[in-house]
Amino acid sequence: MSASENLAQHAAVVYNPVKVDLARLRASVGAAERSAGWGSTQWFETTIDDVGQAATKRALDADAAMVVSAGGDGTVRAVAEALRESGVPMGIVPSGTGNLLARNLLLPLGNIDAAASIAFGGVDKPIDLGVAFLTTKAGAVEEHVFLVMAGLGLDAQMIANTRDDLKRQVGWLAYIHGVARALPKARPFRIRYSVAGRVDRPAQVSAILVANCGLLPGNLQFLPDARLDDGILDIAVLQPKGVLGWLTIWRRVTWENGVLRRSAVGRRMIAATESSNERVMTTLRGPDIRIALEHAQDFELDGDEYGLVQKVRLHADAGALIVRVSA
Repeated sequence: MSASENLAQHAAVVYNPVKVDLARLRASVGAAERSAGWGSTQWFETTIDDVGQAATKRALDADAAMVVSAGGDGTVRAVAEALRESGVPMGIVPSGTGNLLARNLLLPLGNIDAAASIAFGGVDKPIDLGVAFLTTKAGAVEEHVFLVMAGLGLDAQMIANTRDDLKRQVGWLAYIHGVARALPKARPFRIRYSVAGRVDRPAQVSAILVANCGLLPGNLQFLPDARLDDGILDIAVLQPKGVLGWLTIWRRVTWENGVLRRSAVGRRMIAATESSNERVMTTLRGPDIRIALEHAQDFELDGDEYGLVQKVRLHADAGALIVRVSA
C-alpha cells in the first residue's frame, strides 16, 4: 500500500485506563503510526459500563481500518466480540497478568513499542473465535465469545478465588493461590455432554476446559494440539481421584506436554502411558460441544468469571476474527 493510501486510513485504540500507562501508550502508537504512514489514530476509553464492545462499535462507525486493543484479557475479548465477522483487523498491545491470546500469537509482552509496531506494520491472520451460549441458573440465555479457553467447575472456581490485589503483585502466579483456596471445597459433579452432535454421554467430572488454543501463562502447554485457525475446539475432561489424580494431570501438562512431546522418544513414552492418563484427563476434539449439568456450576471465559450456569453450548466460529501478527 502506498504512503498516500495509508494516510487515507486511520486506526482506533480501545484502551483500559486502569491497565495502561496512557502517555506511554500514546507515544508508542504515535511512533508506529508515523512509521507506517497512517493517518491520525482515534482513542476510545473503556468504562465499568462498557468494557470495550460499545467503544469498538463507535470506532467501526468512524471507519477505523484497524482497532488496537490495549488492556488485559477482558479488553481484548470485548474488542474481538465487537469485531467478529467485520473484516476489520485487531491489533493487540497487551498489559495485565494473563495476556492469553498475545502469548498464543507469540506477540511481545511487556514491550509496548514492539507490540504497537506489529499492530501497524504486521500482517493479517484470520483466527477462530469460540462462541459460548450460557443458560444461567435463572434460565436466561447469554451469548459471549472467548479467544483462548472456557472452563467449567474447578477451573472457574479457581478464577473466582483468585484475589485481584495478588494478581497485581505477582501476576499469573496468583492463580496458584486461587487453586489452593478452591481445591478443599471442590466436589465432582454430574454432567451429560455431546461433542459434534454425537449421542450424549454421562460423566462425573471435576472440571471441563474447552480451548481455542492451548498455551497458558508460565508457558504451560495445557492442550498442545489446539490451534487458533483449525475450526476445532479442543476439550479436556478432568476426572482425578484425590491428590494423586491431580498430580498425574500436573505431570502430564508440565512434563509430558512441555518436555517429552518435543522428541520422538518422548512421544513414544507418552503413548506407553496414555491409557492411565486418560482415566484422569480425557481429551476430545470437535467443532462444538453441549454440556448439561445436574446442578449449576461456576463458569469462566479467558480468565473472567461468569457465575453459575445450568447448560452451556460452545462452538468454533472459524476465521471470524482477523488479528495483526509479526510479519
